[in-house]
Amino acid sequence: MLRLFVSVTVLCAVIVFVVSLTHVTDVVTILLLCAFMLVGGSLRSRLDQQNRASLDTVILVAVYPLAGPAAAVVVSACNALVQRRGIPLMKRAFNGSQFVLSAAVGGVVYDLTGGPVGAEVLVVPHQLVFTGVLACLGTLVVNALLMSTVLLLDQGVSPLRSMRYAAAPTLTPLLGYGCLGLLLAVVWIGGLGFVAGLLILVPLLVARWALRQYEAEKTAQAATMRAFIHLIETKDPYTRGHSERVSKGVGMLGRFLKLNPDRQIALEHAGLLHDVGKVGVPTSIIRKPGRLDDTEMDAIRLHPARGVELIGNIPFLEEVKSAVLHHHEKYDGTGYPAGLSATNIPYFARIIGIVDAFDCLTSNRSYRPARSVEETLAILEQDKLTHFDPRLVDSFVSVIRQHGWKAAAVDQPAPDGSVEASIDHDDLSLGSSGGASGSAAGPA
Repeated sequence: MLRLFVSVTVLCAVIVFVVSLTHVTDVVTILLLCAFMLVGGSLRSRLDQQNRASLDTVILVAVYPLAGPAAAVVVSACNALVQRRGIPLMKRAFNGSQFVLSAAVGGVVYDLTGGPVGAEVLVVPHQLVFTGVLACLGTLVVNALLMSTVLLLDQGVSPLRSMRYAAAPTLTPLLGYGCLGLLLAVVWIGGLGFVAGLLILVPLLVARWALRQYEAEKTAQAATMRAFIHLIETKDPYTRGHSERVSKGVGMLGRFLKLNPDRQIALEHAGLLHDVGKVGVPTSIIRKPGRLDDTEMDAIRLHPARGVELIGNIPFLEEVKSAVLHHHEKYDGTGYPAGLSATNIPYFARIIGIVDAFDCLTSNRSYRPARSVEETLAILEQDKLTHFDPRLVDSFVSVIRQHGWKAAAVDQPAPDGSVEASIDHDDLSLGSSGGASGSAAGPA
């Protein structure tokens, strides 16, 4: 079915291209616009964590008023020549055809709504804006429908899910690109000609370069922090991989809660870095086979504040600080470091507290074996209102029962039978002497 759908899509695109080619008149303008399309289509920028876009939308929307819908279809075909290397032939053919058909539908919308072409653009600029935005919207809708159909046939992803996670986040940015295309057309027709393309695209290229530098810096910082976390977790073999799993768990919950992309990224960073302050806790305390005395507990309780100090100078982690600082607060106000309660605890900290406890309980510790997922979910539900935000617990339970959970690796060390004390400074809660209280402590 997938191959059949792709074949039909490619055939339709070829027919539309050939028909449009017979309606092209201004060859010189078309060639110039094709050159701009080749440049714009080859330069991709990140819209968010998962989606990227090239400048081809800017060029495409500009062609409608510059040379008409038929020319837009012809120019759009150039996009098939500038796809990333290594893409399979079938996918490459579909991507090119997808853009051609989207351009064709956008052209039909532009024509049916009375979109101006050539010098008429300067006479009715308001009409240009109206029809241009509708045409751009038409291209995006067709593109999203074709994409969601392929994902359904190839991976079984429901169209609604495809629209929500792939198409919806790109809608506003790409409409903005379309408006830049209209501006390009007006400046071009206004007398600058092809120089207008340079005037509009060069600043975009400079901005793209700056964004790439910023992304590279963020990537390097994130990689450094991840390596730092791995180094910290070597102090205790029982917690190896814990921060990565917490980051994954809070990410699952964040998506269930429908956080926007920026908040989602910040939450996952917070999950990864929540225990970074343990770098300042002596290994002898973390590995101590017995209850912690008051001095040792004080050292443990300082790790959230030390974590904030470590990430305090990294700008893109600004939102993460409060989550790192308060992830050991309890809903009833008996946690630390500030004794915050209920919704006074930062939202991200409440989320991390749940996932942190969940992963700890489903992992081996020196004094106990890992608990099962269902047993741990029951503990979370029992201790909501005292330890955790009840609504977030309910949401997390729903997420785990829907998607499952991959607990700690099987090569995690087995419990140490020589350790008799029920110590834990990571499970649900902390007693004054370092032992867990609440349901996590188990039988006395």
